Amino acid sequence: MFLQGLKDKFKHKSGEKYLKNELLKNPEIERSKKGIKNVGVIVDLDTFDNADYFQQFIEIFNLRPNAVKIIGYRGFYDKNSPYATPIFSDKDLGWGGAVENSYALEFLTKEYDLLVNYYTRDTLILKLMTVKTKARIKVGFAEIDTELNDLILQTQLQDFKTFKTELKKYLKVMNEL
Repeated sequence: MFLQGLKDKFKHKSGEKYLKNELLKNPEIERSKKGIKNVGVIVDLDTFDNADYFQQFIEIFNLRPNAVKIIGYRGFYDKNSPYATPIFSDKDLGWGGAVENSYALEFLTKEYDLLVNYYTRDTLILKLMTVKTKARIKVGFAEIDTELNDLILQTQLQDFKTFKTELKKYLKVMNEL
């Protein structure tokens, strides 16, 4: 038990070091492209439990039916229980900032035009997922490190209607829609 706690502490430390180094690097994403064709969403399902709302992005941004990819975070989850949304948790943190979850790894292999970081909890694994995701534009909330996101919206987490209205407005200003 003691050794497991020590091992988890060192994993967390190595993850923080990886995150710090990644934030110092310049992103290698091509910014010359315009338009939103696919959207990735990282959502904290412990604080916002209706991930189906993000399917509205298909209509708002006039996307293909399978253009929105959602992955959820839970502080604890049962691997044997079925979830409608693919899930990852703190248990999936590996050495050196690695994420050891098949759903998360599949999410990270794709490139997105827009990444929505729909969380306000300051959790290492959520920040690592944000840093590791390849996206042209990253959108999130002010409560989290401002270096993670390109666009920061000042709305409440539970007020999805205002969030999507503001997101659409700013993407139009940026000539993305």
